[in-house]
Amino acid sequence: MKWSFRICEIRGTQVRVHLTFFILPALIGFGLLTSEGPLAALTGVAFILALFTCVVLHEFGHATAAKYYGIRTPDITLLPIGGVARLERIPRKPFQELVIAISGPLVNVFIAAMLILILRQFPGSLWIDDIGNPGLIPMNLLKINLMLIVFNLVPAFPMDGGRMLRAILAMFMDYDRATQTAVSLGQMLAIIGGLFGLLNAHLFLVIIAIFIFMAGGQEAAFSRIREATKGLSVSDAMITKFRTLPAHASLNDAVDALIAGSQHDFPILDETGKVEGVLLRKDLIAALAEHGRTHPIRDIVKEKPPSVSLDYSLEAAFEILSASPCPTLPVMDSSGENLVGILTAENVGEMIMVQSALSSRKKTKGKSGEPTVA
Repeated sequence: MKWSFRICEIRGTQVRVHLTFFILPALIGFGLLTSEGPLAALTGVAFILALFTCVVLHEFGHATAAKYYGIRTPDITLLPIGGVARLERIPRKPFQELVIAISGPLVNVFIAAMLILILRQFPGSLWIDDIGNPGLIPMNLLKINLMLIVFNLVPAFPMDGGRMLRAILAMFMDYDRATQTAVSLGQMLAIIGGLFGLLNAHLFLVIIAIFIFMAGGQEAAFSRIREATKGLSVSDAMITKFRTLPAHASLNDAVDALIAGSQHDFPILDETGKVEGVLLRKDLIAALAEHGRTHPIRDIVKEKPPSVSLDYSLEAAFEILSASPCPTLPVMDSSGENLVGILTAENVGEMIMVQSALSSRKKTKGKSGEPTVA
């Protein structure tokens, strides 16, 4: 995710913080500092950090369940509104998605149960309703975790409740229809919540409603892409006429290749013809401004992106492409040794448009009674 940076890595999953995350503790800390003093400000910031620790544990609940089904979680990003665990692919079976979705709220249930035990063992000042009192942090965390359980069970994307609803519906209907149904319900709830927020001057509720509505639309679009690519392989959509550059080439050679055609990103090959990385246009332009035309390409090429084989399903390849920071995937032959093509979001989109047009034509002919060709 853009504008985020890594703070640590746990069991192969990077924990990242978005720059906007610091807005919340900064506002709370400054507000308490000016109104109640330094101790209240420190306590308020400590509470926010403790809260987001609970959010990270929630996301690792998803990641642990996903790992059980062989699905990696490359990173978890902290935002002001919560956390986002990015899975490398969507679970293949509805029951798996249901388990992964419910695992996050179950972590909050466990945290709430532990906090109740703590509060029972240490009563007294912990119950004082004053956020400036350090002893109140466990009580406030209990309240927030209970709220998170309820909030995440709302049947709307991107909350866990939306994914749980989609998983349950997918047990009785096809995946795309289940997604569209769950998205429609979630967006309807977002509209109702947004109107309520407007009428009652709850700005934060309006922001959440807009976020839910947009996230639902993105989920629906991604589902349509999965449906359109079903049954296709990478070989059906990959670019076969492309240019590569040797690792010893200069930035000037890359500029010539960029200007000569419409290709934006270039696979970089080592002396043996193996893919060493991919030179992205944005990295090329940045390197030109910093180093000039004679600088070697090898010095600016970042880590090697994931590759796919030409018989790989296009649906699975698109999920890898969506999760990868590199917009171009090298396509290898069946041996995995030779580069035979490249796959980009642009040419996958073109394939989807072709498939959609053909699908519309079949439906039109079917309705008119004309014979259709499978």
